[in-house]
Amino acid sequence: MELFDTHFHYYGESSPLEFMAAIRSALAVPPQSELGRVTRLRMTAMGGDLLESRRAREFAGAVDNCYFAVGVHPHMAATYREAGEDFSEFESGTRPVAVGELGLDYFYDGSPRDVQISVFGEFLDLALKWDLPAVVHIRDKADSTAAYDDAEALLAPFAAKGGRFVVHCFTGEAEYARRFIGLGAYLGVTGMITFKRADNVREIARLIPDDRLLIETDSPYLAPVPHRGEDNHPGFLILAADRLAAERGTTLAELAELTSVNAARFYGVEE
Repeated sequence: MELFDTHFHYYGESSPLEFMAAIRSALAVPPQSELGRVTRLRMTAMGGDLLESRRAREFAGAVDNCYFAVGVHPHMAATYREAGEDFSEFESGTRPVAVGELGLDYFYDGSPRDVQISVFGEFLDLALKWDLPAVVHIRDKADSTAAYDDAEALLAPFAAKGGRFVVHCFTGEAEYARRFIGLGAYLGVTGMITFKRADNVREIARLIPDDRLLIETDSPYLAPVPHRGEDNHPGFLILAADRLAAERGTTLAELAELTSVNAARFYGVEE
């Protein structure tokens, strides 16, 4: 089967070839190997600042079936502003398939909220300029929806101008899932779907339309059960995909094909 990890992070902790060797090793042993043989694994490496965006480009250049995105994570928004980083280098040469990861994070408030909003808007404009989809991060405190409201205020005009986006690792309320889907959004499902207390994630996973569903690891974070607490990587994607298939009442093979086709469409790469 083919799987497409639409969102992972590469921080240069090993060489790209060593990274891929670890993935192949994980796929060859239980419980991953018990779920079937992965004949093709496609991946998109995310950028969270200028350095990570460059690393993502280098990784994609070294590994078959890998693409990359460039952007500024909300945690890094203030640093981006202070440093005056220039992303124009990605306009020529090997181009990214998306602008991301970007968005709003009011859970940690790693950057002032006004700066997060400003940088988010700037990179949404860049996605329109480059005619690329946006990979969006939204997180808020448990008793607040301010990040979702502020994100929607930016994403609605973006979508009206033809912008395409995915809300990756969606963990918000079902109502916001429906509202973003109404704007044309894709939603990404991670290994959180295997977590014991993640009933909200499983609820959302069941309501996403077939043609808006993507899977991702968000590695090295959110390793699925039984690897929870370990460093995550794309070799564990099959575990999240299997649980997602069960929640949606389909087979792993059918889920893998559906999400791979969706990912290729979203990123504008050949199927």
